[in-house]
Amino acid sequence: MDHRAVKQAEKINSRNSPVLQYCGGSVSPEMQPPKLLWVKENLQESWSMVFRWMDLSDWLSYRATADDTRSLCTTVCKWTYLGHAHMQHINEKDSRDMEACGWDDDFWEEIGLGDLVEGHHAKIGRSVAFPGHALGSGLTPTAAKELGLVAGTPVGTSLIDAHAGGVGVMESLPEKENDNEAICHRMVLVCGTSTCHMAVSRDKLFIPGVWGPFWSAMIPEYWLTEGGQSATGALLDYIIESHVASPRLANHAASQKTSLFQLLNSMLESMMRELQCPFIAALTEDTHVLPDFHGNRSPIADPKAKGVVFGLTLDPSEQQLARLYLATVQAIAYGTRHIVEHCNANGHKIDTLLACGGLSKNALFIQEHADIIGCPIILPRESESVLLGAAILGAVAAKKYTCLSEAMKALNAAGQVIHPSTDSRVKKYHDAKYSIFRELYQQQLSQRSIMAQALA
Repeated sequence: MDHRAVKQAEKINSRNSPVLQYCGGSVSPEMQPPKLLWVKENLQESWSMVFRWMDLSDWLSYRATADDTRSLCTTVCKWTYLGHAHMQHINEKDSRDMEACGWDDDFWEEIGLGDLVEGHHAKIGRSVAFPGHALGSGLTPTAAKELGLVAGTPVGTSLIDAHAGGVGVMESLPEKENDNEAICHRMVLVCGTSTCHMAVSRDKLFIPGVWGPFWSAMIPEYWLTEGGQSATGALLDYIIESHVASPRLANHAASQKTSLFQLLNSMLESMMRELQCPFIAALTEDTHVLPDFHGNRSPIADPKAKGVVFGLTLDPSEQQLARLYLATVQAIAYGTRHIVEHCNANGHKIDTLLACGGLSKNALFIQEHADIIGCPIILPRESESVLLGAAILGAVAAKKYTCLSEAMKALNAAGQVIHPSTDSRVKKYHDAKYSIFRELYQQQLSQRSIMAQALA
């Protein structure tokens, strides 16, 4: 969620480097090149002292094994590394020794970070490996002692947390399918502070405003498309905590020994009955939210986008807070619908969603997504899917399974399936609200232009 590097991202994007086509046409301020450029421009002393630049997941595997091999996931998804340079290495048993041949040196020179090319890219990664490949000699004696484990325990090359969630849930189907193309009809929502939208394809699909295509960055030999919303769980927390009724609501939840979200969901059920609404979603008839409070990551790729709340009143009640909460949940779901529609318009064929992460445990959140997108949503049996994905990497590194895909099919399992409402009125209602949702951003662009002219 660190967006300090917006200006650096704009500077990098103005260069139109060929590597940009593999991250949706432009780098996000959430990616590493703009962040690195920000550090170089603002923290000169720190920049000159650095021995290695690492993603968190690569740092953890380095601490565990003392092996500075980077993950194809982190480097491709965040650093503009071109993973498809390794297509010929897919069957190599010892892929950790692969030379890092996917860096575009001209790109780093053009953006003012040419010093990162020195020493065969020593500071950003000399060697890169497929997720799940065994690193070094396993846990070092020091790391083993710190973790209370046995030295030499295999450690797999890492995944970014959301991508580990994708590995932990992508094969969680009620009935297993043997068709290798079936996986290409699914999208995983990893719903937490932010939400990541993961889909894979056999062919590389260039989708404006959506990150990727990333080769083998999550599942070997598949191209990954990665959409995302910069603030979802964080947005719901903000909406609730900034409302005048929030302290009263928190006290009620504590006295009833329930969570804030369960209390809000129950209140909405009661309000629907009292007001004789035809369905719960209709409570937000006069309240519309654009959830871009922290910019738009996908599919508009506008870090300057702002949030909008339409329909505010002077009502300070907990009921009004519940309405605002519901409208925000719906707005997040409309954002996901926009991403799914945009991906399908550009070559994907997504018809099934799988969800994991903290927000997936909120029944209202999942039902609204199913109703708004019109797809069934599968929840995995293992609720901590990110941890399962990490465990799958370890199982592959330990040779318990021959490959990541085999381990996923063995260890993923479906739990509940949430189906969209069959009430035609619900679909009609959400179609209308979705059209307003799309208009809110267009109005913002118009207003931005008017104000820019006024200040010119």
